Amino acid sequence: MGGLTPLGMGEASGSVAPLLKEDGKAFKIAVLIPTINNADELDIVLGRLAKQTYSDFEVIISDSKSKDHTKDVCEKYGATWIEDPSRNRADACNYALRQMDHELVLFTDDDTVPPLDWVEKLVRWFDNPEVGAVGGPNFAPDDDPFGAKCADVAFCTKFMTAGTRYGAQPKGELVPITHNPGVNCAHRMANLREVDFFEPGCIGAEDVVLDAKIQRAGHKLFIDPSNVMPHRRRRPFKPYMKQMRNYGYTRMVANKRWPEISAWSHTAIGFFPVIVVTALLAMLYGGLTGGADADLWFSLTGEWDFSRVAFHIPLGLICTYIGISWLGAAIGTSPHRSIGTVFLAPLFVFLAQWAYGQGVIKAWREIRRTGGRAGEGAQIDDRIRTA
Repeated sequence: MGGLTPLGMGEASGSVAPLLKEDGKAFKIAVLIPTINNADELDIVLGRLAKQTYSDFEVIISDSKSKDHTKDVCEKYGATWIEDPSRNRADACNYALRQMDHELVLFTDDDTVPPLDWVEKLVRWFDNPEVGAVGGPNFAPDDDPFGAKCADVAFCTKFMTAGTRYGAQPKGELVPITHNPGVNCAHRMANLREVDFFEPGCIGAEDVVLDAKIQRAGHKLFIDPSNVMPHRRRRPFKPYMKQMRNYGYTRMVANKRWPEISAWSHTAIGFFPVIVVTALLAMLYGGLTGGADADLWFSLTGEWDFSRVAFHIPLGLICTYIGISWLGAAIGTSPHRSIGTVFLAPLFVFLAQWAYGQGVIKAWREIRRTGGRAGEGAQIDDRIRTA
């Protein structure tokens, strides 16, 4: 497979010596990007990859039969274009991986803005044989709209996110971790082959399941907190909610098959929609029966009948929820924290948890009925595109 052509090379290219193996030969490296009908954003990605400080690598695009000018963009930058017959990310990656003979594979998406030293900062760690895979955090790019930045702040809040790795930035240069999002990571091809690549048909949790398989095989994963990948967030509200429902569904189905990736928070969030509806009904009952009429002093000192409990307890929980969301957003890791984004964080956290919980409930129903599979989907990702 051919690499980037000189046409795509920028002034920053080639300034870093290739990473060498023990035999003195350079690692054969590829960046793999699955895509479908997103040529304009892919153009940005390939333009940035063409200017990397580390230039000894190939770019491979697994294209799920795009109907736009994706192939032309690939030709513009000399990227290897593979026509992929699948319609989900896991199968799209697998289709390309089975044709590749590289030794290190870097993964990212078609809607990122790779820093010019991204490849260099990922591959440098593979001179250590203990490193099976390495990744980094990802945040919304600076040019994302305000709503997407609000989503980024919600994803990266200190609390309320069920352990998401989007904004994980632990202290240290290279830190052990159990999962790196697939938008910013690199793997040894030998390990990928050993576990037979991604779980077939997996969408939404394909990177989580892959990391679980790799660790089950005895290999170690790490994160480089300094290697940040700008990654566009879904805009409110429909794309954002759809992404969260998909995450909840696929994560629960994956947890069923891979118990080692499961956490109590993944299950608990499934009760969130039920709790919200119950709380609102209780407040409605309390309001209609007089529980909301008492003043604050009486509420604190007077007798508590059922209608007052039904109204004021949920109200107190709502206020606590908002306060924790504000605090978590204010001390979170997103670089887009501002008065506006932090103020709206409770709304975006709530919407994410509501939609994620809906996905979990859907997974519970399907697991009970069919036994579940690892999140099969008809698209390469959760975005709405014309296939």
